[in-house]
Amino acid sequence: MCTVTYIPQGPESFILSSNRDETPARSPQHLTRATQQNRTLLFPRDTSAGGTWIAAENDNRIICLLNGAFEKHRHLPPYKRSRGIMVLDYFNFPGAPDFAKEYDFEGMEPFTLVLPEKNQLFELRWDEKQVHFRELEALDFHIWSSATLYPPPIQEKRAQWFRNWLLDRSDFSLEAIHRLHRTGGEGDSWNDYVMNRNNLVQTVSISHIVKTPQTLDFIYYDLLRAAAHKESALLG
Repeated sequence: MCTVTYIPQGPESFILSSNRDETPARSPQHLTRATQQNRTLLFPRDTSAGGTWIAAENDNRIICLLNGAFEKHRHLPPYKRSRGIMVLDYFNFPGAPDFAKEYDFEGMEPFTLVLPEKNQLFELRWDEKQVHFRELEALDFHIWSSATLYPPPIQEKRAQWFRNWLLDRSDFSLEAIHRLHRTGGEGDSWNDYVMNRNNLVQTVSISHIVKTPQTLDFIYYDLLRAAAHKESALLG
């Protein structure tokens, strides 16, 4: 939930990728496939709270969570609701604008949401005081880094690695994007895209959601166990 990229692949197509930096004990081993109101929902279920940080539904909606809004905040539990459960709550709303307007975020810990929806791309940030909701250009390239682990100067450095990768590049395949998420950085284990801070917090998985006009593939790489899992769904 801590390094997220959005790579357009053409009209109605993109690859959304997420490196999850977390305590290793909370890393799931597989993907969950659930049916919700006659729709298919794909996500890795957090082993602690039961929620998730990234999920896709075959009605053309995807959600990805990063901890923190703009800058690192003070962690002051208890909070009203787990952010990972909120991710699943999202699919109870007709769309991202309705979710931003109607969901009760009061009492929740700050977060950032990336929300690809049909032919649009939205971003929602909650800073404990107000909702910051905007539409982004769905045909542009985007990167996000978690505010709780990476202060603004490091976020900018990580964004520059991404911009450098984009320069003069013609290969935006899943394989190329996966290599970026595995190797991006400058040899700094504290802040590289695959990070490790004394084995207390580390990159435990890489998720890719490959969306085309007709299909959705969810590929989940469990870095702790060197295993890969894939689920697919037809878009309804």
